[in-house]
Amino acid sequence: MLLPSAFAYSYLPTPIGMLELKASDAGLAAVTFLDEAQAPPATPLAAVAECLREPHRQLQAYFGRELRDFSLRYSVERGTEFQRQVWQQLQTVSFGRTASYLDLARLLDNPGAVRAVGAANGQNPLAIVWPCHRIIGAGGQLTGYAGGLSRKKWLLTHEQPATQTQLFG
Repeated sequence: MLLPSAFAYSYLPTPIGMLELKASDAGLAAVTFLDEAQAPPATPLAAVAECLREPHRQLQAYFGRELRDFSLRYSVERGTEFQRQVWQQLQTVSFGRTASYLDLARLLDNPGAVRAVGAANGQNPLAIVWPCHRIIGAGGQLTGYAGGLSRKKWLLTHEQPATQTQLFG
């Protein structure tokens, strides 16, 4: 068992690069893409801390096309109230679907906040798990992704054949 403020880390290789997972006993705190140069070796499953085993397993299942929806405990301590609202809306965009930044701004009753939604999306602490890759430009173009556009394109393709430009499905 970890101390309340202690975090455990694990490193998960994926088809689009190494992921760093960070969690405590309270839940998953971060999923971050690492650059090749900074990526440590993968964490063997036997060495993964208890608080990271389920996130590790679910992400492997996602990449193996065995899981569409994540069911995890979260413990994200950062973010403004607006960012948290955006991150909550990300979780409503179903596997294989996309929404635009404008769609999210409208859901927040603030259609003028498209850029702020984009900025909040870029600060999402739980890449893939909170599917910010499913958020695209209003015209259907791929725009912005903290993990890089090539990863965003890969993730959307991975979720096909169901990918359609619809918010809910």
